[in-house]
Amino acid sequence: MDWIRGHSLGSGSFATVNLAIPTNGSTRFPSPCAVKSSNVQTSCLLKNEEHVLHRLGFSPFIINTFGHHQTFEDGEHYHNLFLEYAGGGSLADHLKKHGGVLPEHCVRRYTRSIVEGLKHVHSNGFVHCDVKLQNILVFDDGEVKIADFGLAKETGKKQGKWECRGTPLFMSPESVNDNEYESPADIWALGCAVVEMVTGKPAWDVDNGPNVWALLVRIGVGDETPKIPEELSKEGKDFLEKCFVKDSKKRWSAEMLLKHPFISDDTLSLMQLNESLPLTSMSPTTHFDFPHWASNVTDSPPCSPDSGDWHGWGYGHLGSPADRLRLLVTEEEPVNWSESDDWVSVR
Repeated sequence: MDWIRGHSLGSGSFATVNLAIPTNGSTRFPSPCAVKSSNVQTSCLLKNEEHVLHRLGFSPFIINTFGHHQTFEDGEHYHNLFLEYAGGGSLADHLKKHGGVLPEHCVRRYTRSIVEGLKHVHSNGFVHCDVKLQNILVFDDGEVKIADFGLAKETGKKQGKWECRGTPLFMSPESVNDNEYESPADIWALGCAVVEMVTGKPAWDVDNGPNVWALLVRIGVGDETPKIPEELSKEGKDFLEKCFVKDSKKRWSAEMLLKHPFISDDTLSLMQLNESLPLTSMSPTTHFDFPHWASNVTDSPPCSPDSGDWHGWGYGHLGSPADRLRLLVTEEEPVNWSESDDWVSVR
């Protein structure tokens, strides 16, 4: 084997990520490089990610792949996918490191890059299906790229009748109501991600402990849409209105959004962007950290809260602010905010 597995960078619902260190002068991939690994028997999503990235080809706004390699380690067979290494972690990590919210000029620039990436994905016949800050990676030069294509699908390809795909907080009305996962669903999720960058909270108000079923009802039924942050500029509010159109056929496409003044007129250089962000220490768990609401391809949610399978769709009571504050107080060593129960922050 011409590479060895380095320290852990993170773990998700279907794979782990480590540094990959080339040996014996190998040129299989550049160094540093990340390797995403899954047991061969459960590697269908990882193989799908590799297939989609290969079909998409190169884009400066999409994570690049350097091929795969199967290994036998500790008595198990692994499928390994080599990917670009993002030294800045995910955009969710980046948000926490800078106080939980980002200034609007930064939001504009990051959003521009994400929309550029979505235009490339959609124009090449695919839908990402899981756009969120955790799946946008930040590189050392300040650029961001879309990653985690395990749930991506070909445009127009029908889903299983009862298949639920993606992350509930970012699901679109047509996905909830009609099991429809096409390019407009990515645009809805993009809007949710923008709200999160601006406010540090999810686009849907779920602070009071509703379950996933209640959230899906709000998304799919009636005229309610995510609340647009008051602190956004007029252009920013209008941009989100174009993303949060209930009728997917009337929702703006990525190509249309690239011409919107919220992101088309942003000329901030990467140097100015980096200098404008005062680095702060890692923040405690924020309102949008819902470890049990991870992205997944699963059967549809139970038809009612009384279903026997209902307990698996809850996310746990977060407690009052006072209760949460007490959990943060310790007379011993400082609390390590770099990890949560189900996700390891990428460094």
